[in-house]
Parts: sequence; structure tokens; C-alpha cells
Amino acid sequence: MKAFQAETLNSLADYREVDLPMPEPRDGEIRIAVKACGVGYVDALIALGKYQVKPQMPFIPGIETAGVVDALGPGVSNVKLGDRVIAVGNGSGGFAEYAVVPAIMCVKMPDALGFAEGAALRVNYSTALHGLEDRGAIKPGEKLLVFGAAGGVGIAAVQIGKILGAEVIAAASTEEKRAFAKAHGADHVIDTNPEGWRDRLKALCGTVDVILDPVCGPLFEAAFRSLSWRGRHLVVGFVGGEGRIAALPSNLTIMKGSALIGVDIRQYLLREMPAYLAMLARLMTMIEQGRLAPVAGRSFSFAEAPQALEYALTGKGLGKTVLTIP
Repeated sequence: MKAFQAETLNSLADYREVDLPMPEPRDGEIRIAVKACGVGYVDALIALGKYQVKPQMPFIPGIETAGVVDALGPGVSNVKLGDRVIAVGNGSGGFAEYAVVPAIMCVKMPDALGFAEGAALRVNYSTALHGLEDRGAIKPGEKLLVFGAAGGVGIAAVQIGKILGAEVIAAASTEEKRAFAKAHGADHVIDTNPEGWRDRLKALCGTVDVILDPVCGPLFEAAFRSLSWRGRHLVVGFVGGEGRIAALPSNLTIMKGSALIGVDIRQYLLREMPAYLAMLARLMTMIEQGRLAPVAGRSFSFAEAPQALEYALTGKGLGKTVLTIP
């Protein structure tokens, strides 16, 4: 099979198309003929060895796959040959024609869901639902501020926030990104120019109850100061924080009775897998009922795999970048 693989993590230019033996599923595993693979900021960090979890070498990127079940290992009963599935796995990576993943981490795709949208779904939409509902305890009618609202996690939070009954304010850096968030359900949009930003937010909606923040950039403290009483600031990542989460005076949490809350979907999956799988089933039901339509972003061909990783690092994408595989 063909795959994109690197022997070192020094540069994205180290990734090359290679021919590898067909991977075989073991007990509890399945093999997927990959049709699409999600490509996020974290995927690019892992590919460069800059994430907290270091991959084994040689390395094939891609943990979010959508495709067709091609082979079953012993003991697999939740899917069958020919099923259209989405999966998260850490065996053979998704930047390949075939990938072997744990069967427990696979779910059947609703008929209405395309492979590109399926590859964009798993991490981003589960992060949004887990963050807003489990960690943020958001209630209908509350005001939700979403940073990076046009990115993969951001647009998922805009959509999930609306499903949960929130009034959604989407923060994004360009007019194009704000229009994208508005088109996918945001009630209000706001720019991210720090000068006078709190005043603009106050004029737009007053205070906010919940913040979902995958950026943690220059507006981190200003946003926290804009929380209402008992507000919750959900930290999903820190792509705007120069490799670390921005500092925050601890007295602010006391004055507002507010909370700074971490959201880590990987740890949730590892520590609370039954709850995670139940949440994933809810997402599938939302799609089947027509309440949720996951958004796929720019698509790259298999030959453009390194470029897809480079693009994911830029922060310019609208929605989740996807690698398509013939």
C-alpha cells in the first residue's frame, strides 16, 4: 500500500510517499480502506515532534480516518465488512491507503455523511460537545463566545453551541472567517483586534457566560474579564500563546466567581471511554436527525499530504482540513 511516512521529525519535507506491506488487523482491530483523513493543527505538531505525545518512528501521520471496513481481526462484532466508518486510531496512520485501528474506536457513518465530513467530525465535534456540555455545563439561553470560530474546533463549537440552545458570538480575525461562522449559525460576530475589543464585545452582547478558547492568544485576559458571574472559560489549546497558555491573575476568578477549565478530549477518551463513546453516539444521532451537518474545510489530494500539514499550521483554513485518498 502507499503511505506518507517520515524517518525523522525534523521537517514536514521529510515525509515521502512509500510502498509498505498491507497492515493486518489483530485481535479487536479492523482494517479500513481510507477515503479521507482529517488534518488539524495537532496533527501537524505531532508530525514535527512538537506535541506532548511523541510518535514512534517511522511515523505515518493522521488519526482521524473515514473509510470502508476492509478486514476484521478476531473478536470484532460491532462492525462488518463493507461498513462505512469513522475512526480514531494509533496503529497505521491515516495518511495511507489502508489503516488498522481498534474496532472499539470505530462507529458507522450515517448515510447522509460524506467521507470528507466524517474525517472532519471525530476530534473537533467531540471536543466541542465535551467542552460545552460536560466541562462548561452550558445552559439554553446562555451566551457563548467562541474564539478561532472559523477553525475546525471553533466551527464545531458554533454549531454545537446552537444545538445546545446558546446565543453564540463568534470571534475571528478576518471578514471571511466571520462570514463563515455566521453562515454556520453564529448569532453575532466580532473581530480579534485587541484595541478596544472589550468595549466592542460589551456593546455587542454585554458579558458572556461561557468562552470556548482554542487560541489563548492576546485576548485571553480581556475575554476572561468579560465573563459574567459564574462564567466558565474553557481552554482547549494555545495556538496563539507562543507555545504556552497565557498567564491570568488568579484574583480574577475570585472576583467573578468564575472558572478556568481545561478541555482535553484525548484524556477524556482514555479515562472515560464509555462516556466518550456514548457522546459520540449522540453526535451520530444529531446527524441522522438533520440537526447537525459537520463542516469539512479545504481538501488536499493524497499527493499533497505534506502541503496539507503545512496548511494546517497556518491557521488560515475554514473548517477542518481534509486529505482525500483515492
